[in-house]
Amino acid sequence: MYTRILIATDGSELAEKGLLKGLELASGLGAAVDIVTVSEPWAAGMYDAMGWSVGYMHSPEYKADREEGAKKILEPAVATATELGLKATPVHVLDRYAADGIIDTAKERNSDLIVMTSHGRRGVTRVLLGSQTAEVLARSDVPVLVIR
Repeated sequence: MYTRILIATDGSELAEKGLLKGLELASGLGAAVDIVTVSEPWAAGMYDAMGWSVGYMHSPEYKADREEGAKKILEPAVATATELGLKATPVHVLDRYAADGIIDTAKERNSDLIVMTSHGRRGVTRVLLGSQTAEVLARSDVPVLVIR
């Protein structure tokens, strides 16, 4: 059925539920697992206007800070997979919006299923903030399993 599952996580408590469901499914199917987290582009304009980050995005610390943040998300996720007897490959996508990074990674890794969570936003909040899950659902070429 599914042989390579991409599980998207942002390290949140809700994403943990999606991770566990995705790993459970992969275990039952004997599927390969990739776990992806995406670091969105730095909003330099806002921070620069407040004097917080002049030149930060172009500094050596920028990528190191982003990699460290991703490591804090991916290492526990991979450890959870290992505890369940699965080998998972961690993937960090830098400077992309979540939906773009998830969709591109699914293509690059030849995933045949994406597992992710929905934050359940409705109404004005969803319109104003957008929904990366909805965007993945609308644009993905492979099936998407959404965990609420």
